[in-house]
Amino acid sequence: MVKVKTSIYIDKEVWEKFKMYAAREGVEISSLLEEIIMNEVMDPFLDKALLEAAGSEDYVLDFEPVEAKGTVSELVRAVRDERAKDLLG
Repeated sequence: MVKVKTSIYIDKEVWEKFKMYAAREGVEISSLLEEIIMNEVMDPFLDKALLEAAGSEDYVLDFEPVEAKGTVSELVRAVRDERAKDLLG
């Protein structure tokens, strides 16, 4: 994947909180921001694909809950990474 450098304008207070959050989670700011952007971009496509596969406007995801090992953030990140790999090939 090719990376690009970009500039954005964001409220200073929001940016400081975001940096603190990334530090607490132990992730790079760029990686976390990229993950957030991917989720915003990919979620609508996933919903659309599920609707098309289900053949109606309502769908139910059938799953068995599991007990999380580690933090919820780590689990969510792992699931998102796995989903992104499946969707992007």
